[in-house]
Amino acid sequence: MANSKSSTLDERFLNLMMEAMADGVFTLNDKGMITSWNRAMERITGYTAREAMGRGCSMLNFNQCFNKSCPASVFECGIFKKGAVDGKECMLHHKDGYNVPVLKSARVVKDDEDNIIGVVETVTDLTELQRSRNMIVEVKRKLGEIYQFNNIIGKSHAMQRVFSAIQSASASDATVLISGESGTGKELVAGAIHFTSNRSEKPFVTINCSALSESLLESELFGHVKGAYTGAIKDRPGRFEEADGGTLFLDEIGDISPYIQVKLLRVLQEREIERVGESKKRKIDIRIITASNKDLYGQVHKGEFREDLYYRLKVFPVHIPPLRDRKEDIHLLCHHFVNIQNQKTGKTVKDISSSAMRVLMDHPWPGNVRELQNAIEHAFVLLNDDAIDLGDLPIELRRTPYSYASHNEKPRLASTGQLTKEVLLKTLGESGWNKAEAGRRLGRSRTAIWKHMKKWNIPLQQDDLTGA
Repeated sequence: MANSKSSTLDERFLNLMMEAMADGVFTLNDKGMITSWNRAMERITGYTAREAMGRGCSMLNFNQCFNKSCPASVFECGIFKKGAVDGKECMLHHKDGYNVPVLKSARVVKDDEDNIIGVVETVTDLTELQRSRNMIVEVKRKLGEIYQFNNIIGKSHAMQRVFSAIQSASASDATVLISGESGTGKELVAGAIHFTSNRSEKPFVTINCSALSESLLESELFGHVKGAYTGAIKDRPGRFEEADGGTLFLDEIGDISPYIQVKLLRVLQEREIERVGESKKRKIDIRIITASNKDLYGQVHKGEFREDLYYRLKVFPVHIPPLRDRKEDIHLLCHHFVNIQNQKTGKTVKDISSSAMRVLMDHPWPGNVRELQNAIEHAFVLLNDDAIDLGDLPIELRRTPYSYASHNEKPRLASTGQLTKEVLLKTLGESGWNKAEAGRRLGRSRTAIWKHMKKWNIPLQQDDLTGA
């Protein structure tokens, strides 16, 4: 009787302790069914104890358990094999449909005969910590301290949005579709997402879908077995299997054939593949990131790309702006590439002349960041000084209409000369009242032109010139 009373008190004390804990605590039986659920778990997940009891923990859809997403069955869960999970940062799916950042730990409980009788799991809500981390990053960006993210350079608002998207994408396993023109750095963004995610220690495998024919791409992605086709002299795993546990990056996804589209859709739905030439299904655990410089939505409307696959791929879209839309990043990028070339060549280039920089700022950059990088590398081949000058740049940049005023004529006024109202009026007239063009001809910034126009009461439009 005394033992029974003591046991009841111990159980009551244990229950009170669980209810008082700030961290979520729940237990599972040996069948994987929830047997207890404290108040903190109700707060963190949105599920009441009544809703949770008797269900499997897969309802929380943890995005990282033993480097894998939460399995459908508890018997596939690694906890019964590994015995423990220690301090794993991951996401759980709240009852209301959003993800909650948490720190998860778990332990298998065994009886005196070493038989598993259940599991105890603790969950710490990291929402406030994550918010604080994001605030710190945002403050640093606003102060201009962070211009680089995994070799992606930029301080413009457009690139700050890209950095934020990378951080959000890396915190989940959602399929990502990166869009942007050629040369904008789509593979860099894909790599940044992978290497800042929970899969960072696993493979990051890339393949350019436009570089291979349909049959070669199928074999490259899915692998093949010996004798599958002429030349298949041995079994070979494909890129899906190589990326197991990690990330597969499919570049130029808009170029894949309808047949490969169907096969890729099946992989996204079933998370399993079949090698070419065999019917055996192989489970894969990968995160898929795709990229395209084409308008996939337009291709869908033309019937060139499957609509169901399109929406499967763009669960989390990331758009990289072209360089011409973020010209405030050109100075940063130039100095970044200069530093790289200094290290490669042993030269000590310290600056870029104002005339060269003016051309770099005015160029439309159809090849984007890659074209700029090549331009700096070209300049290093030619220069014999510690500064890049106009003559060191590629000829196509120097021949651009913006390189010299009036198509290779010298500017009317040196940037250090004295500007008069008469000269400014004449130059504005010759420039079609385009302030930026007038500034280029006069060797001054557009802001300086605006200030002089305001100072001398010159109207903004030529039609309003009377009385100026």
